[in-house]
Amino acid sequence: MRIEFDRQTCIGMYQCVDEWAAFSEDMDAGKATLADAEEVEDDRFVRSVPEDAAFDAEMAARVCPVDAITLYDDDGDQLVP
Repeated sequence: MRIEFDRQTCIGMYQCVDEWAAFSEDMDAGKATLADAEEVEDDRFVRSVPEDAAFDAEMAARVCPVDAITLYDDDGDQLVP
């Protein structure tokens, strides 16, 4: 499973931070950050999701009010949103 985070779309509600510890608040930028992620495009970050964090990652994606977080299965099919 992998997660993609579009930081440009993020509006800094930080609901993802409450759901998965991989997200944190960047108060200076007013946006969340995703730990251990690779920036694949400007402000688009990707990382794999450990099996034991799948539920938390899914919840982080589901609570994002602007759909800045997308979750994909191992086959590349979109799971959330």
